[in-house]
Amino acid sequence: MKTTMTWWWAGAPFILLASVIASVMGTPEVREDVGGMFGPAALISAVAAPAMGFTVALVGRRQQARRRFAIMGAVSGVPVLLFPVFGVLLAECPDGHHC
Repeated sequence: MKTTMTWWWAGAPFILLASVIASVMGTPEVREDVGGMFGPAALISAVAAPAMGFTVALVGRRQQARRRFAIMGAVSGVPVLLFPVFGVLLAECPDGHHC
């Protein structure tokens, strides 16, 4: 179980970049058709895998696995928390506007 959750979490960046990779490889219709689905799927993978793994390790009383999933959650939390801060809250204002 620990390995499955780890691989699921490690695949999140590839899920995020899947539409870009498909576009570069010559299939831009993939990006047009389902490109908006890859971002949320990557976010869910980055958050759900460590949370589920930590829960299973907590119930199973596996301290080493709990430590691994706690670190995975912390690593996932940094970009998940920084995206709203830099992408939404600290977005550049157009000239002449006060945000």
